[in-house]
Amino acid sequence: MDMEKNGCSYYENEIKWKFQGNKELNAACLSVRGILNMLLDNLDKAKCKITPSIMLGRGDPTEFPSFRTTPLAVDAVSDALRSFKFNSYAPTAGVLQARRAIAKYLSKDLSYEVLEDDVYLTAGCTQSIEIIISVLARPDANILLPRPGYPQYEARAAYEKLEVRHFDLVPENGWEVDLDSVEALADDNTVAIVIINPSNPCGNVFTYQHLKKIAETARKLGILVIADEVYGHLVVGSNPFVPMGEFASLVPVVTLGSLSKRWIVPGWRLGWIVTNDPNGLLRKTGIVESINNCLNITSDTPTFIQAAVPEILEKTNDEFFLSIINIMRQAADLLYETVKEIPCLSCPHKPEGSMTVMVKLNPSPLEDIVDDVDFCIKLAKEESVIILPGVAVGLKNWMRITFAVELVSLEDALGRLKAFCQRHAKKQ
Repeated sequence: MDMEKNGCSYYENEIKWKFQGNKELNAACLSVRGILNMLLDNLDKAKCKITPSIMLGRGDPTEFPSFRTTPLAVDAVSDALRSFKFNSYAPTAGVLQARRAIAKYLSKDLSYEVLEDDVYLTAGCTQSIEIIISVLARPDANILLPRPGYPQYEARAAYEKLEVRHFDLVPENGWEVDLDSVEALADDNTVAIVIINPSNPCGNVFTYQHLKKIAETARKLGILVIADEVYGHLVVGSNPFVPMGEFASLVPVVTLGSLSKRWIVPGWRLGWIVTNDPNGLLRKTGIVESINNCLNITSDTPTFIQAAVPEILEKTNDEFFLSIINIMRQAADLLYETVKEIPCLSCPHKPEGSMTVMVKLNPSPLEDIVDDVDFCIKLAKEESVIILPGVAVGLKNWMRITFAVELVSLEDALGRLKAFCQRHAKKQ
């Protein structure tokens, strides 16, 4: 066999290879991470050496000193690891002590008690989304997702061939759910509605009254509620956080949550699925069985991270949480007031929670900006500031801006944003 035959041309001519990439997976992989990576690729590396880049595009403030997790959490993980008791595989639903601690933690906000058997541990809230979408996917089924929303739901639904139908969040009404559109979208094949509260990307916090109306609508339609509460308790406005599980007597609720946001540890990948279902409908319909079966064929959060959960949930003091909330409240105020000073931007609703807010872009006063994607790419190139374009979350000519940022860095980034808009403004 000569060198030519050892090369690619020989194999290409003689053998018909039968494998190829999954095109459907590629089509379904719209993600915040992917779009942010594209923006990072557009940074001027030479400029960044002089003027460091500032990330306002993701809900991960761990790079900022003021957003470090409590030392108690670090010690809890270290102690669990050094004990040598948690080097094994974890049980399917997770370490019992951790599930019990999460049930106790969530029960504090509810008028009834969550049981440890209602709790399933996951490798972050992303895996919680993957599991519940996989559980619900069946031929001809559809799911109702918010617009704007978190693109992981849509991507996973596309991968599982679960039809997506979008209902609107109305900015003029504080980003409340358009319940009329929900009823118009649903049919006999609708299985669930996703509610993200506090909202990523909108930054609003739903009231008790509005959540009850959502529960009543879901009950009327005969569908379950997936309550994404990964930003639970991260509230900077006047509306208190109310868990959707409070309405579980009206409608079955599957709650998704994690340590990631409130404890500022997104890299630890500790999340949970909780079935709030006092009427037992999720067991009768096989949802609980499917969750367990799905967990049997997926990866787990490291066992020693699970083992640290009781110490973290039970002993973190309020001062840690209040410090984070205080910084975020000041940052939300700064962002909201600065946006008012920029003619081509508007923020219809002051952020009340989560770590992000939606800001509307009007490209018409700008000389050479076509849309939100163009705006964000040029902002990254010229000012080394990263903001997520609204198309990533379902709204063209909007932008999602993160305000969980060191105040000095946020002020710097907003100053660059203002300068960018002034430089691109059409000449009078």
